[in-house]
Amino acid sequence: MPRSTNKVASRAKRKKVLKQTKGYFGRRKNVWTVAKNAYEKGLQYAYRDRKTKKRNFRALWIQRINAAVRQYDMSYSEFMGKIHKKGIELNRKVLADLAMNHPEAFKAIVDSVK
Repeated sequence: MPRSTNKVASRAKRKKVLKQTKGYFGRRKNVWTVAKNAYEKGLQYAYRDRKTKKRNFRALWIQRINAAVRQYDMSYSEFMGKIHKKGIELNRKVLADLAMNHPEAFKAIVDSVK
């Protein structure tokens, strides 16, 4: 008996990948082997950068807090040390948001830890 293949499923799998690569440049969008490699590489980048995004945002929050506390003659590390010693349970995301959008509230926090 001859070997049977499932052409419908094979084609569907290829169409799924080619649909995902729509908008890529050159042969990456319409040649199966090139598109498959580009798609898989894109998934690797997406996985890696979900982790990197968290690092980048934390670094951004630290820069914003540091810039804000420098106005009050304090360094970032000094400020964070004092805020932990006082027992103020605000994370860096909230502190950076206060520093950017509510400077008077941030000043109150700085005054309370001085």
